[in-house]
Amino acid sequence: MARHLITSALPYINGIKHLGNMVGSMLPADVYSRYLRQRGHDVLYICATDEHGTPAELAAKEQGLPVAEFCAQAHDAQKAVYDGFALAFDYFGRSSSQQNVEITQHFARRLNENAFIEERAIRQVYSPADGRFLPDRYVEGTCPHCGYDKARGDQCENCTRVLDPTDLINPRSAISGSTDLEVRETKHLFLLQSKLQHEVEEWVSRHEDDWPQLASSIARKWLNEGLHDRAITRDLDWGVPVPADTWPELAAEGKVFYVWFDAPIEYIGATKEWADLDPENRDWKSWWYEADDTVRYTEFMAKDNVPFHTVMFPATELGVREPWKKVDYVKAFNWLTYYGGKFSTSQKRGVFTDQALEILPADYWRYFLIANAPESDDSSFTWEHFTATVNKDLADTLGNFVNRVLSFSRKRFGDEVPAGGEPGEAERKLGEEIARLLAEYEAQMESLQFRKAAAALRALWSAGNSYLEEKAPWLEIKTDKEGAALTLRTAMNLIHLYAVVSEPFIPTTSAAMRQAFTLTDDTATWVTADEARALTSVPAGTPFTVPPVLFAKLTDEDLESYKERFGGEAA
Repeated sequence: MARHLITSALPYINGIKHLGNMVGSMLPADVYSRYLRQRGHDVLYICATDEHGTPAELAAKEQGLPVAEFCAQAHDAQKAVYDGFALAFDYFGRSSSQQNVEITQHFARRLNENAFIEERAIRQVYSPADGRFLPDRYVEGTCPHCGYDKARGDQCENCTRVLDPTDLINPRSAISGSTDLEVRETKHLFLLQSKLQHEVEEWVSRHEDDWPQLASSIARKWLNEGLHDRAITRDLDWGVPVPADTWPELAAEGKVFYVWFDAPIEYIGATKEWADLDPENRDWKSWWYEADDTVRYTEFMAKDNVPFHTVMFPATELGVREPWKKVDYVKAFNWLTYYGGKFSTSQKRGVFTDQALEILPADYWRYFLIANAPESDDSSFTWEHFTATVNKDLADTLGNFVNRVLSFSRKRFGDEVPAGGEPGEAERKLGEEIARLLAEYEAQMESLQFRKAAAALRALWSAGNSYLEEKAPWLEIKTDKEGAALTLRTAMNLIHLYAVVSEPFIPTTSAAMRQAFTLTDDTATWVTADEARALTSVPAGTPFTVPPVLFAKLTDEDLESYKERFGGEAA
């Protein structure tokens, strides 16, 4: 079986993420990783918190904490939420790790040796009161376009216009509030992406036909506009330091690398973090170095991250002139909106992942988000749609099927799977239908078409309900007890099949369904087509229990309470 390296875009450290962030990277990566593991592949799913950059320092300042302490606490808080969502990372690291520092500095040295880094003098805002140069986001003022008085020097959050610090009216330091600002000359390192343009174009051209149209079009847009040399250092207290052995003057000034330079390298750094926990049994380099022929690398991200992963990071990897693994497949997502408007971390608009888990268990959210993943275009979260999906698909189609089969069988036949007669034409037709739908589900999962995979899974659940309605064991038992027993035994085998194949989407519920049966040797990781046709994995005589209600139906009162708490429309 193949070795699959999977990464999802690193969640930024400044606060708990919203549902749009979850469905745009980490959750689909988890679903795919779980599926591949079930099919017998060697999978390594890596993620980490992205901890450097101006917002981290500003968030720490707002909380009155040293930035290192803030990041450590925020990392643990985010990890707790992801554990709550049952995200099965092989490792969830931190971009502030020593491993990332060392690898980032190695990349920078190699780029410099290969003449892809250049020192340049630029003019930048300086605050005498703070005794430091201010990165763009450390300069605040009034937006000249909309009058918003808390605009930052890189962009106005209110009207979204891109700004320069010198554009702001009444600019002030975000650190001290001082308005005594000057423009001075300082030096920074620039990555000469312009020199790598043709190599990146050739690399992209070899892959873009295989990528989703969203990913390839964004990469091609950047390339068509031409790659510009980019400053890769900043004047911050927190970040990967510029190595003093290569740039002593800049190191003495406290320069650190730009967050978008070191963050993608953290995929490698986090893999080394993982390996260093068990160095005798884990080889991080086998996943990343000279691994083109042995590893299939898939990245998951929302569309705003695509240019950095399809252009900037590949340029970095190409420029080091070493055989580092580059991405094979970029699974890019559009936006999940909240009633048609943007989720916003800074403005706390929409549903955030910790809040979601306060309301309902993770499987409700996992299924809804993947079934409505913004793949081909943006999709909108509304409480009406969420409630309808939970009630129709989870409570009625799956949950009710499980409950009524097991409850009715226990009432009429006791606490063991009944035997009944031999399968007939109805069971043969059902087996063929289940095998066909399972193949469709597998095909969509293999091609990373998550909405279509969810539809195929839903169709599998629906097939069980159709069979049950056709056979009607509550009527059948009145005239043919053996026939009713066969129907219930077949349905129980469907429940076990659902437990196995639904695990990537709803792992906690799948475990509950599987544990309903006391099987002595239940080691199945997947279901073959022949097993789907036969439906015999849970034999007669197997003890079973009726689990608690798998999915509670959401009421009109629930819907109104959600809308009252979170708002029924975008701000």
